[in-house]
Amino acid sequence: MLVFYPRPNMSAEELVLPQRVIDSIERHVLGIAGTRERLRSSRQHIKRGLLLHGPPGTGKTHTVRYLMSRTPDHTVILLTGGGLHMIRPAVGLARVLQPCIVVCEDVDLVAQDRGAYPAQNNPALFEMLNVIDGIEEDADVAFILTTNRADLLEPALAARPGRVDLALEIPLPDAESRRRLLGLYGRGLSLDMQDLDSVIERTDGVTASCIKELMRKSALIAALDSLGEGAISVDDADVTRALDEMLDEENALTQVLLGRPRPGAREDDRPGTAWLRHQNP
Repeated sequence: MLVFYPRPNMSAEELVLPQRVIDSIERHVLGIAGTRERLRSSRQHIKRGLLLHGPPGTGKTHTVRYLMSRTPDHTVILLTGGGLHMIRPAVGLARVLQPCIVVCEDVDLVAQDRGAYPAQNNPALFEMLNVIDGIEEDADVAFILTTNRADLLEPALAARPGRVDLALEIPLPDAESRRRLLGLYGRGLSLDMQDLDSVIERTDGVTASCIKELMRKSALIAALDSLGEGAISVDDADVTRALDEMLDEENALTQVLLGRPRPGAREDDRPGTAWLRHQNP
């Protein structure tokens, strides 16, 4: 029911996002915490909610880890998966242990738009709305919600000040961000890349997590090709081979998900064919 995790230790260089996004996040979470007494004395509320949304792998959880590393005086309560139903005791604990950050990952699991399913009751959603509303405005509690599907969220949660005051998209990395990510995830490797621009161009549209996997796969290819000790040397050929494999794997997965046969596959190998034969012998 309760697990204690070590607090992350991240530097600002490890958070590769547009500076405007970082500034907004830091002002909303860290800025309010740093000026809490002046805000209270000026009768301004300090309870706040931040929604981070964007495609999977862009860095929402990574951003949460960064905020955790920047707030060592805060208690952080993390709810994810089935733990989202524990929002009431979590918020009760946050009230006692403030300053506190309550993180609700993949909040769309319990906070889907009621209009999409008008006949269904969602007690977890009502519970979340009630407990967030029940926190005093002068309580130093920050709610950080993450989702891959902001379009599914209940407007009463996502579009109401006092529950979510700031919603930010964590975007796919642009060319400069991809360049920085290659350097970040290439730390510890001996990089000998003469055509970095080609890699930047070919990775247009990928997520930050894909860049991390690209460097891991490149390091593995290089290590297997040149057995030895010490730092692994990675060159353009290693990265190109790893990127070719990743793009091929992505294309093959897309074909399977779309129900298209793989090149060279027999008619009976198509996804679902065996099930159809069983249903219609």
